[in-house]
Amino acid sequence: MKPQAKADLAILMCTLFWGSSYLFMQMGLKDLETYNLIGVRFGIAFLFAAAFFHRRLLGTNRKTILHAFILGAILFGVFATVTSGVKTTTASQAGFLVSLTVIFVPILSILFRNKPQKRVFFGAGLAVIGIGLLTLSSELRISQGDLLCMAGALFYAMHIIVTGRWASQSDTIQLGIFQLGFTALFGIVCSFLFETPALPHSPESWLAVLSLSILCSAIGFVVQTVAQKYTTPAHTGVIFSLEPVFAALFAFLVTGETLTERGYIGAGLVLISVLIAEIDVSRWRRDKQEEHLFS
Repeated sequence: MKPQAKADLAILMCTLFWGSSYLFMQMGLKDLETYNLIGVRFGIAFLFAAAFFHRRLLGTNRKTILHAFILGAILFGVFATVTSGVKTTTASQAGFLVSLTVIFVPILSILFRNKPQKRVFFGAGLAVIGIGLLTLSSELRISQGDLLCMAGALFYAMHIIVTGRWASQSDTIQLGIFQLGFTALFGIVCSFLFETPALPHSPESWLAVLSLSILCSAIGFVVQTVAQKYTTPAHTGVIFSLEPVFAALFAFLVTGETLTERGYIGAGLVLISVLIAEIDVSRWRRDKQEEHLFS
């Protein structure tokens, strides 16, 4: 199997893990409060990843630690909003709303003087229609959970942009692992300030927390970083767009959760908007033509 094919399969595995995370968050929140869950989840993820790559972490410089601290703060923002959001929305809706990250990334890139392509604005417009169908109630109101998940997508877009700017300046493994540690630290501090910290006290919650920690966080973030060295951004983006599909599938298989007919139409439009924003059809055609010429 070619290295790119292996990388694409690895990213597909990460996407499968992340699709399951919304359901696991709902399960974990039965025993733990929001910040407590984040602290425990990322604390275990940090210890697991640090133990596996302990030699790689030796000699980490201050610049990497500083960057990891800032990225950890942004990542805490991602999961503070999304974890709170899944309390009052469905796992499948959360998955589709967080996938709006793909739309937000190029739009936020305008701040760095990177003008998005026209297809991104078309995708964004389609996403707005999809969000309306997916989330608006008969009273034309969006639930607090849906708004928090959209805020999480905005934070995640910021995280991707900042990571992209700093990844070449640091060891990506060190950066990825230490950001997990700082995310855990922020969660633990906020839990002590605003909640009553505790550990899971049921088998279901422990299953959820360990799955979030090891599969979705430690393995997910590290494998993604390594795999992206061997595949293209276009492949990565298209595979990541399957995350809300996996989220809806897990929610249906485990809890029987379904959307309304209007919700499915909205979810479909959100997914199409993500694909439009990610796939550069003209470039794909050029690459295929070049492959044909040199094959």
